[in-house]
Amino acid sequence: MQNIITSEVIDEYQNNGAVCIRNVFDLKWVKAVEKGIQRNLENQSSFSETLRGQNESGAYFDDYCNWTWISEFRDFVFQSPVAEMTGLLMQSQYSAFYHEHVLVKEPGTTQKTPWHHDQSYYPIDGFKVCSVWMPVDSVSKDSSIQFVAGSHRWGKWFYPRKFATFRNYELENNCFDRVFEDVPDIDAGRDHYTILQWDVQSGDCVVLHMRTLQGAPGNISFTRPRRVLATRWLGDDAVVTNRDGRHHHPLLES
Repeated sequence: MQNIITSEVIDEYQNNGAVCIRNVFDLKWVKAVEKGIQRNLENQSSFSETLRGQNESGAYFDDYCNWTWISEFRDFVFQSPVAEMTGLLMQSQYSAFYHEHVLVKEPGTTQKTPWHHDQSYYPIDGFKVCSVWMPVDSVSKDSSIQFVAGSHRWGKWFYPRKFATFRNYELENNCFDRVFEDVPDIDAGRDHYTILQWDVQSGDCVVLHMRTLQGAPGNISFTRPRRVLATRWLGDDAVVTNRDGRHHHPLLES
């Protein structure tokens, strides 16, 4: 793994808050995750959500916290190189699995993913926290996830946003010591930011810091879905904290 996660790759992740890792998962893991996503689509949990625009055939589906019954996800988490990879990138003594999140955009889906960062959704503090975005389909740059480079080091916390309406979730007490802000209008001022975005092939993944601002366009392909397994990972400075509000924040017992 260290021949893939070199010091240069670690520096890129630490500085930019996101890095694309090529050819890190072999076909066995890609196929396993693909099978797991299909099982999830056929047996959705109460957390699932399907968003479809008016007069639109394609839909945006997401669901999470199903790894306890989807063996393919569980095997990927505990047997693939993903934990070692995230530990190296976070420069942590260990990498603890938090939960998984399935994200599917059917062919021709115009639904965008709003600009947000992950950590605001969870009752987790600490800086060594990351997400792994792993597609099982080849994703063109125009349909791929995008990031604001360095935004994880702005020292800001942004309100979690609803994917259906792009509106902020309500926080009942501003989470005590956290002062939350509205996500800036990144698309209106793209020239003021360094935007990172890659084409991603099967076996590749993108690792992002949980405080890096991210968003995604719709799926411009009318023939190929964009099926992704995102997994969340916590390093050795992560702690559980209080996040009062109406957004989701799964806490799982081991």
